Amino acid sequence: MPAEWTRHARCWMAWPCWKALGPSRLAAARRATAEIARAVAEFEPVTMIARQGHCDDAAAQCGPDIDVIEIDIDDAWTRDTGPTFVVDGSGQIAGCDWRFNAWGGGQQSHPRDALLAKAVLEKLNLRRFAAPFFLEGGAIHVDGNGTCLTTQTVLLHENRNPAMDRAAMEEALRDWLGVRRVIWLPYGADGDETGGHVDNVACFVRPGSVLALTCDDPDNPNRDRLAANLAVLRQVAPPLEIHTIDMPRRRSVGRQTLSYVNFYIANGGIVMPGFDDPADDAARDIIAALFPDRRVVQIPVLDLCWCGGGIHCITQQQPAV
Repeated sequence: MPAEWTRHARCWMAWPCWKALGPSRLAAARRATAEIARAVAEFEPVTMIARQGHCDDAAAQCGPDIDVIEIDIDDAWTRDTGPTFVVDGSGQIAGCDWRFNAWGGGQQSHPRDALLAKAVLEKLNLRRFAAPFFLEGGAIHVDGNGTCLTTQTVLLHENRNPAMDRAAMEEALRDWLGVRRVIWLPYGADGDETGGHVDNVACFVRPGSVLALTCDDPDNPNRDRLAANLAVLRQVAPPLEIHTIDMPRRRSVGRQTLSYVNFYIANGGIVMPGFDDPADDAARDIIAALFPDRRVVQIPVLDLCWCGGGIHCITQQQPAV
């Protein structure tokens, strides 16, 4: 699996359609998704997946620069439900189709999403590797140089793969992602309904260099969790270069924890979240300093967070080969 900062052929996204949100929340989520899609499209091609009857609305809101294709879906989280693309040494690209059970909640609630990776790979006429275990793309982050970041709260939880212990899961990650080592963070973010995906708490910014979410609010349950993650990162050998970024202030926003780490690395750009928070500007400066060769675009995402995720959750890169 290439690192996210390697060159992309395109970005895959999906049009929100989860009716349980209610009309006003769904409309707001669609506006936010369209704004993010247009921002990503400034740097690389974007394909928007939409279910039957929604393609015209998606095309109208996203604009003429974004391709819209029809595939039957349940929700918009292509990071988790789309294929994870992998490449080999001869320039061939394929896709990992992870088993999907709606973040441990049971596949019956998202039957169409469980088939999305296969549908995308069929449209691309790419080889498909069907995994025998449950995993979502937001649960892993790689540096392209042999290391994977993940959290114990997801991949080792009994609602994903109860028959696999840590050693078995590490072997699976090595086999499927082409990594040599796995760094296990003890916690995801508190309140993350995925169980604690790593893309809300830490990510690689280049090989051997990690950006970790922190919290200095003593009343926020994330403070101790994120401190424990940081302690693990500091014990990794050989040592990692560690950068930190604080959470925005604590507040209730639907189904999702707020995190500045949940950004998308595009060709020549970074599309990152803003939360109408005093910390937005400082977070943007940190990201810009870490990616000096990329233009940073900050998008308000509170309407998207009400749906259960952020920018990284609704984007999936297809590597260029």
